[in-house]
Amino acid sequence: MPISRKLALLFCFVLFCSALWGEGSEPVSKARLESRQRFQDMKFGMFIHWGIYSELADGEWVMETRHLPIRDYEKLAPQFYPIRYDPKGWVALAKAAGMKYITITSRHHDGFSMFQTKQTDWNIVDRTPYKKDALKMLADECHRQGIKVFLYYSQLDWHHPDYFPRGNTGKSAGRPETGNWNGYLDFMNAQLTELLTNYGKIDGIWFDGMWDKPDADWQLERTYQLIHRLQPEALIIPNHHKKPLPGEDVQTFEKDLPGENKAGFSASAELGNLPFETSDTVNKSWGFNLTDNAWKSPKEIIHYLVRAAGRNANLLLNIGPMPNGEIPQPAQTNLRDVGKWLLKNGDSIYGTRGGPVPPTNWGVTTQTADRIFVHVLEPASTVTLSGLTDACSPMLLGTQTPVAMKAGGSGLEFDLASVPRDEIDTVVVLQRHCEHK
Repeated sequence: MPISRKLALLFCFVLFCSALWGEGSEPVSKARLESRQRFQDMKFGMFIHWGIYSELADGEWVMETRHLPIRDYEKLAPQFYPIRYDPKGWVALAKAAGMKYITITSRHHDGFSMFQTKQTDWNIVDRTPYKKDALKMLADECHRQGIKVFLYYSQLDWHHPDYFPRGNTGKSAGRPETGNWNGYLDFMNAQLTELLTNYGKIDGIWFDGMWDKPDADWQLERTYQLIHRLQPEALIIPNHHKKPLPGEDVQTFEKDLPGENKAGFSASAELGNLPFETSDTVNKSWGFNLTDNAWKSPKEIIHYLVRAAGRNANLLLNIGPMPNGEIPQPAQTNLRDVGKWLLKNGDSIYGTRGGPVPPTNWGVTTQTADRIFVHVLEPASTVTLSGLTDACSPMLLGTQTPVAMKAGGSGLEFDLASVPRDEIDTVVVLQRHCEHK
């Protein structure tokens, strides 16, 4: 067996042992390990921020940014009637875009639950004329169409009286300066119990908001054990902008690729050894924003997806539906175009891991057990795969057009000057573990 293959097997064994124990020294069940692998294989998901805040068409933080007290903000609920909400169409759009899972806000920082709950009447069934459990409708449709379901849940709450002491936000809500923190955590765990009991198979809980009270006792061990007891395969994905903590399954990055801090959220986010995910938006807003027309082009979305995959990360791409339930048309159009690209090039994304060559100016690499995919995203006539020697038979993905390659001093080098270039991503596929005589 070539030395390179022995090293590769050793590397895989080390990764397996690392995953088996997770962060720190916490043992991880076989079910969660398998869920993590499936999560990494999916690579592309749809994020959905939707709630009564969409009525004001100014993003999901509108209660905070406009300093709206609870007495005024609650007036939005009786007006919420999404007559054009079409969960079947939402899931079909995700599939057309090449997405494999959906993560939707079960409730956001305004504390409003988009599902039927016995813990508070501040929910879509009890407070709106719609009277339907929108979350259950979508979860059921995801199960029917074979899309994985992840639920966003805000630990931060600008509405609940027991979210006390106050955090760094929500101070203009008009709540009394009293509250029972342990009672709030009981409320949160009771809602999570409902979500993990009444909505079929849930593939993960996506937490957000712990950064509002970073020094609080969130009693994470109790909450995480509850989740893994109710649904042993469910993954815990925390958006707390820190290195993963025991019990967590995915390290997610908000508007950043792993290892970068362009958005300013990841300054203290040391990379762990869990699967990675990056989340971003189809324009600049998470919740529906009437004046935000800065739509990312299909090419920009594809480049983000590819660069994420090259860093061993999934891309969770957000849409913000309108209050009537419609998904803005530019988002639909661009997502369908991304899906067309993935129909042709999906082998270089789905089921891959970050490639053997670190990301560079011209692009990234992804890999499977037997192939390496070289994604040339920027103009380059020659590309050098530094440190790589055990690969052969380079050709353009899909067309089988051969690409000239030679071994250079620092690795493999191939010439793109004489091959047709793709305007979005020129993908060269190489066979790996070649036997050289």
